[in-house]
Amino acid sequence: MTTTSAKKAVLPCTACGKLNRVDLSRSDAQPKCGTCRVPLVLDAPVVLTDANFDTVVGNSTVPVMVDFYADWCGPCKMMAPVFAQFAKQQRGQAIVAKVDTDRNPGVASRFAIRSIPTIALLKDGKEVARQVGAVPMGQLEQMVISAR
Repeated sequence: MTTTSAKKAVLPCTACGKLNRVDLSRSDAQPKCGTCRVPLVLDAPVVLTDANFDTVVGNSTVPVMVDFYADWCGPCKMMAPVFAQFAKQQRGQAIVAKVDTDRNPGVASRFAIRSIPTIALLKDGKEVARQVGAVPMGQLEQMVISAR
């Protein structure tokens, strides 16, 4: 059996924060953190920070969809369940991530985030699509399909 393209990523552990290399094509094997051995979460949005953003995005061979949000934002709260469901659907196919713009002003500034929620799709480390405001599931799916 041969694979046509590698599905690799570097993801932070939700328990200890250490970065782990993951083969997303083997996501059903339930990868664990190499440091603390806690299972890595692949079916929920990954929390990215100023410190780990470039490593995660730069080492992904699949599209990375990022929700730039803030805890106090009403539309962001409305978008959260849709984004969580989208993460479940994209398991092993794309990285679905969140960046809190209040806690991570460096990344928010680099991407010129002026309004939240803002959804950005990155491929090969570069932004390829952006949507400002709450986005329905179908539009999220189309953004990822167009990047493959």
